[in-house]
Amino acid sequence: MVVVPSLSTIPERRPGLTKSGNLSLKKMTKTETAKTYKQLVFGHVLVTLREAFAVAPGLKSARIVALRSSSDATKGRPEALLAATCSREALAAIPWSHVDAADAAVQSLSDAVFIEKGVTRALQPIPADKHPDIKKVLSVVDFSEG
Repeated sequence: MVVVPSLSTIPERRPGLTKSGNLSLKKMTKTETAKTYKQLVFGHVLVTLREAFAVAPGLKSARIVALRSSSDATKGRPEALLAATCSREALAAIPWSHVDAADAAVQSLSDAVFIEKGVTRALQPIPADKHPDIKKVLSVVDFSEG
């Protein structure tokens, strides 16, 4: 299990240049925000898998679930954004200097479950009622304080 940051960690603006070549801060589009967040989530998943394989040399594969705290009125309730299996061999085969986190995830994860929505392809929470294994994980996690 890996806990990923919320969508609010993605900044609203990105560095850019004006037509005259001056530096500026441009507002990110919804598509840019969704793509950046997907890279962040998949990056956390891949780093966690690499660490798991590093500390457990005999481990041949791992199952992972990426969770975040709900962003709606039920703060503290966990949401699953991704669930997958990854083999040591598949992760080792990734050409790390030539791919981004999303491409590396597509190449190395099997049985991956994640939902992208709309034109922006924004990651959405996985409905736990349709995935009993994810529902079990969510039932034992509590992000609320206290």
